Amino acid sequence: MTSTEHAADDPLVYLNGAMTPLSEAKIPVLDRGFIFGDGIYEVIPVYGRKPFRAEQHLARLFRSLSKVGIANPHDQPQWLQLIGQVSAAHPAEDQLLYLQVTRGVAKRRHAFPQGVTPTVFIMSNAMAPVPPELRRSGVACVSLEDRRWLHCDIKSVSLLGNVLAAQFAAEHEAVESIQFRDGFLTEGASTNVWIVKDSKLAAPLRDNLILEGIRYGLVEEMCAAKGIAFESRPLARAEVFAADEVLLTSASKEVLAVVRLDDQTIGNGVPGPIYEILYESYQAAKKAL
Repeated sequence: MTSTEHAADDPLVYLNGAMTPLSEAKIPVLDRGFIFGDGIYEVIPVYGRKPFRAEQHLARLFRSLSKVGIANPHDQPQWLQLIGQVSAAHPAEDQLLYLQVTRGVAKRRHAFPQGVTPTVFIMSNAMAPVPPELRRSGVACVSLEDRRWLHCDIKSVSLLGNVLAAQFAAEHEAVESIQFRDGFLTEGASTNVWIVKDSKLAAPLRDNLILEGIRYGLVEEMCAAKGIAFESRPLARAEVFAADEVLLTSASKEVLAVVRLDDQTIGNGVPGPIYEILYESYQAAKKAL
């Protein structure tokens, strides 16, 4: 194994003030992230070693920490310095950087402990881009009733509901589960979902039922720049199945066209014109870093 291969297999990560090989990073079993899922995380794409919309990702991290009452251990410049440090230590130019803050280590009691120090962990992995053939053909998804909790706007490490939704998609040979609550679109297991009808892009409301992806704001900006009408409103299940286009967005998928949902073809069964415009605009935003 070459040194580069070893570095990719066992990269340096940040844990509580120190850089260490991933294989050697350890936390106590009483860390509340392990015991309760009591923590917050973020995933930041890195292109050419430059973090993409890092300020927006950190703003969401700060909001989530505040909503669950975890003291933010760093200010924005300190977070940016740590992000750069971990990214620079990884051999890949394009990465997905993961950071997590838990409430810390304490005796197992449900209520918040006092006087504990948050656990901070940051790692990065090589970006695994969507295969070109899926970009050209579009992807299949399945629908699923959204049975998660009512604070989906918090980017919590308590992801069992999302894990079950992702597994449901995997068992049905689909790329993603598209979820509905009380007959209205919410989001995917790890994506935001958009529909296009008559050249107008629409997305669910930014409320407690979805996690507002960083690409949500970016897509709005791209629509404004390209003259694409956009609206945020409740989207009924029937509207999704009748859409001309359905799109997924996330840090790893960027913008991706859905051409089949359950047993129904979406639109013409191929990626549509709004997808093409938004995907090209996304690539331009990356190059502008």
